[in-house]
Amino acid sequence: MTRFLLAPCAILLLLTACAVAEVPEGVRVEKDVAYGPNPAQRMDVYLPPRPDHAPILFMVHGGGWRRGDKDNPGVVDNKVAHWVPQGVIFVSVNYRMMPEAEPLTQAEDLARALAEIQELAPGWGGDPGNVILMGHSAGAHLVALINAAPEIGTAQGAKPWKGAVLLDSGAMDVPAIMTARHPALYDKAFGDDPAAWQAASPLHRLDGPMQPVLAVCRKRGDWSCPPNSAFASKAKSLGSEVDVLPMELSHGEINSELGLPGAYTERVDAFMRGLGWKL
Repeated sequence: MTRFLLAPCAILLLLTACAVAEVPEGVRVEKDVAYGPNPAQRMDVYLPPRPDHAPILFMVHGGGWRRGDKDNPGVVDNKVAHWVPQGVIFVSVNYRMMPEAEPLTQAEDLARALAEIQELAPGWGGDPGNVILMGHSAGAHLVALINAAPEIGTAQGAKPWKGAVLLDSGAMDVPAIMTARHPALYDKAFGDDPAAWQAASPLHRLDGPMQPVLAVCRKRGDWSCPPNSAFASKAKSLGSEVDVLPMELSHGEINSELGLPGAYTERVDAFMRGLGWKL
């Protein structure tokens, strides 16, 4: 059962009954925009009909750091259907996968993508200073890492962003995972070096104030809510705002159902409005 819960989200989406929406009429899509020379360093940009200083939602797919894709329906469809008609630019990002790139390198890829988005934003009608990061599963770990250690973004040329939404990451405290019983996918991602565990651990990289976070976690079992709550406690002790949102949803549903009408999407909207978005 544990291995099923931690399986890559692409597999989970095949096993979960997910309601998805079509891309709304009038949305323009720029596919495979390059942010680096590697074929994996690509992003899809979903533009509202008349963007004008539009906010930007930066989405990172999951997949156990080894698989997944920016155009997976559970990653894209309901989020685009909900936010893009409200004037938000939605960007879904690919990045190099293991074994070519380990998680820290993947975080650097995403920081490089963020810098490129901020550079291109005015040409899209977007606001480069009004970006919210979002990720699911392994993608949520990478977003949490960048948000907790903003020097990763700065090193790649990224400018400040508004905040982050984490969709069901359990990998907030990597050393705790690696020193307890854990699925093999973590060995492949993080290896056997304790120093590397700390370098890739959002909890351990957090050493000062960071941008606000909404951490969505799964009430079922004890996999994701406890580490997100521990991360929130440390962040609050350092002067940062982290809200933890437990949900009665599966790992895949936390991703695919975001954007559907209801209390879940409304709660995420409220977090975004708190960062200055007019939704």
